[in-house]
Amino acid sequence: MPHLSPAVSYPLPAAVSTPKQALDLLRLPDSQLFAGAERLRQAAFGKRISLCAIINARSGNCGMDCRFCSQSRHNQTPIDTFPLLEPAVLRRRILDLARWPVRHIGIVTSGGALQQEELEQVIAVLRQLPEAVRRRVCTSFGRLAPEALRELAHEGVRRFHHNLETSRSYYPRICTTQLWEQRYATAQHVRAAGLSVCTGGLFGLGESWEDRVELAFSLRELGVDSVPINFLHPHPQTPLGDREPLPAGEALRIIALFRHILPDTTLRICGGRPETLGERQAEIFRAGANALMTGDYLTTHGCAVERDCAMIAAAGLEVTQP
Repeated sequence: MPHLSPAVSYPLPAAVSTPKQALDLLRLPDSQLFAGAERLRQAAFGKRISLCAIINARSGNCGMDCRFCSQSRHNQTPIDTFPLLEPAVLRRRILDLARWPVRHIGIVTSGGALQQEELEQVIAVLRQLPEAVRRRVCTSFGRLAPEALRELAHEGVRRFHHNLETSRSYYPRICTTQLWEQRYATAQHVRAAGLSVCTGGLFGLGESWEDRVELAFSLRELGVDSVPINFLHPHPQTPLGDREPLPAGEALRIIALFRHILPDTTLRICGGRPETLGERQAEIFRAGANALMTGDYLTTHGCAVERDCAMIAAAGLEVTQP
């Protein structure tokens, strides 16, 4: 727990404007912190909850040395490794997900950046999609150059995903093959290309609350549209494989804190949700989340879309239709 100033109180629901105010919010009990977060969510999004789902379009053999990642060739996690999906397979998987009530269909590839030849293969698939499906596609192709991002925008892609992962201060302890500043610059290039920016982080890496607040303010500075909030699912044979998942209560407080810092931004709960939150998954909405990833993740299982839709309905909320 960070060092906090004594006797701090803020009228709720109020967004915070400084890192100090954000850290001071951690003095609040769950009931107050969540009440403020829930009201902020309601004010910005009403009862609407947005769903997304992803396709693992190229798996493993990544040259990055991210300490948490099962897809890094520096780690030895036993996962399925395969090159870029064949066009017909990729197209079929996109169309399969298009039948789900998901607003965004993410195509995700491992590696530092998708090569131009592979990018052209994906674009050829996108051109074959019905317009109503293509506008739902979100791409996550690593550190693409500005011209490649503009090409995606020209082809009708509306959103690009690229996480910062953690704070600038903590990032060197997580990855040495890419600078945090490079990740930040990619997010800036995404915005400059006219694409919606989906950028978030991963929690439970050993970072402090100060690191979490620092990350949230970096995302606020970038003006991102959607923030994926992921929780570490410790993978065997990775440097972080022995870490325990975050306690559910701590994970919920992270969501609530981010809602106070980013009152109008979509907070999307993604990887590690089942393992970290368990039976408390439905509390993410009370903590301020207005979106979630449904279905499986890249190398681990997630939750069935039918179960997630039932959870949303039971909370008195409604799925935003594509």
